[in-house]
Amino acid sequence: MRISPRMLLAALLSVGVATVHAPASGQSQSATLKPVAAMTPDIPFNAGELQAEQQLLMLANQSRQEAGLGPLTLDPGLSKAARIHAQAMLEARQLSHQFHGEPALPSRLAATTHLLLDQEGENVALDYDAEHGHEHLMLSAPHRANLLNPAYNVVGLGVVRSGDRLYIVQDFGHSLPQYSPAEAKDRIAAAVNHMRHQAAQPELARHEQSNVDDAACSMAQADKLGTSAVRKLAARSTVLTYTSVHPETLPNQASQAISGPNLHHFSVGTCYNRTVTYPTGVYWVVLTLE
Repeated sequence: MRISPRMLLAALLSVGVATVHAPASGQSQSATLKPVAAMTPDIPFNAGELQAEQQLLMLANQSRQEAGLGPLTLDPGLSKAARIHAQAMLEARQLSHQFHGEPALPSRLAATTHLLLDQEGENVALDYDAEHGHEHLMLSAPHRANLLNPAYNVVGLGVVRSGDRLYIVQDFGHSLPQYSPAEAKDRIAAAVNHMRHQAAQPELARHEQSNVDDAACSMAQADKLGTSAVRKLAARSTVLTYTSVHPETLPNQASQAISGPNLHHFSVGTCYNRTVTYPTGVYWVVLTLE
């Protein structure tokens, strides 16, 4: 591969983060790289940078279409996060995915968007314009992997100018449907009886119990599965507790308990919340089996 003089002046960094059923701590990567200093004064964000963001989106989706992938949808909240981080890089004169005192990527995105995300990723770059920025990102394996990740369906773009250079941030995510408490409970209930059917066991009657919902919300508020409300339920029935971003999917370890032959009914409690452990949100679930 021939490297052009422009490419030698381009500085790139990428990171990918998966946040399904896992704490945010320890999931982000931080790296720093000193960019080539701009030779002219900084220019504030203006319509020119907005045009660069729009061009980056067009080029990204063009590359995804050529690869047989679906387009990325621009999310204003993710773009706000990307612009804030691009400004931070400009002020530091440095490319990084996380500066000292700055939250990790999942928390940065959660602060500006209401999307429920189970995967996040980020590209940062310093280049002359959007066209060359995209070209150089596509020539770099990790950046190309983010741009062509089939799981990603949303993106935020932030571009700020420093003289004749652009600080570029691309924040990617996989956005999931968000359900009301009733919808989430219905999906979990359907999954319970599907698991019963697979185990050749009869369906269970579903009982609505407000204290089961209260127990789920106690976990969401405490940011942990074991709470006193859950322990009270466990004193008189089998209780399963877990977190999930996919209400229709039960944890593998639930199979043995749910498939028991001596069960007659069950109750579902859910509570959606964003916590320190799950900054972009998760469903906290309580299942009681009797």
